[in-house]
Amino acid sequence: MQDWPATPKPKRADNCSSHRSGNKEEYATLAFDVFMRDDARGLRRADVADVLLLATAPGPVRLYPALTVEPDATIAVFDATHPQGADYVIVPAMSRDDDPAAIGWLRSQVEKGATVIAVCAGAKVAAAAGLLDGRRATTHWYYLDQMLRHSPTIEYVADRRMVTDNGVTTTTGITASMPMMLTLIGAIAGRAKAEAVARDLGVAQWDARHASGAFRFTRPFALTVLANRLAFWDREELGFRLEPGMDEVSLALVTDAWSRTYRSNVTTYAALAGAVESRNGVRVVPDRSDVDGLEVLRLSASTQRRPADELDHALDAISARYGARTADVVAMQLEYPR
Repeated sequence: MQDWPATPKPKRADNCSSHRSGNKEEYATLAFDVFMRDDARGLRRADVADVLLLATAPGPVRLYPALTVEPDATIAVFDATHPQGADYVIVPAMSRDDDPAAIGWLRSQVEKGATVIAVCAGAKVAAAAGLLDGRRATTHWYYLDQMLRHSPTIEYVADRRMVTDNGVTTTTGITASMPMMLTLIGAIAGRAKAEAVARDLGVAQWDARHASGAFRFTRPFALTVLANRLAFWDREELGFRLEPGMDEVSLALVTDAWSRTYRSNVTTYAALAGAVESRNGVRVVPDRSDVDGLEVLRLSASTQRRPADELDHALDAISARYGARTADVVAMQLEYPR
């Protein structure tokens, strides 16, 4: 077992150049399932490789629990363009763990030599594909039993937010995605580059240490969720304005947090129809173009808050609006220590 993903030799097709452009490997193509949230976006801002968000079929894809994005390509188009396969494949949570198209494509990339990184509940997908059989692994605390049902021979590793075994890395909850991506950036481009991106994100530490015992199904968690769900008459519709050049990591973290309160729904809107391109080229499709019936919340795009600070600010705002227990429920779902 390794704690850091190994850096594979970059692959290139016969008609691809292997020279460097600045500090970026032009042939280091990374493939992503399009259901990715802040993890893919963290890699894009590093600009150390070609990052593609992929879908199994054409058209916009709705992410969980918020945001709709346009993929860069389908897996079929990627395979036709990059027959040599990807260097890394990032596997996020999916609506189906056993989607035949996704499972088949993932296995084909592994056969071509890709390193797999399954983030949060994406470990269930990797397990369903048979990639974790007999290996050490971790996942989000809520999905541990489901992962083990997919692959009973997995050796679960507690107190590590990222575990690598024989070319497959798994992580704990979604907030492990930034530490995982910083680790990957370090593997590709060196520690100095990872530290520069960490400063930009506002992440002070990104090692593998994790207190697994702090995240579990508890009575206060269950009672708070039940109370919030029963208060359906008091559920709010919150609107987030999409603006060109917005920080996609901040947007993903904040909308994710507000979508997990069981007191609010998150809707994105924009002045014009069509996708809005973020700071690092993620195309986010607004849910609507008007704000009728929405309580409008605005990301602090004009401030100097970094993405990690935005998440802390969002949790504080949730606590002020709905109470500390609801903020704790959100942090527990994100597997975010407070």
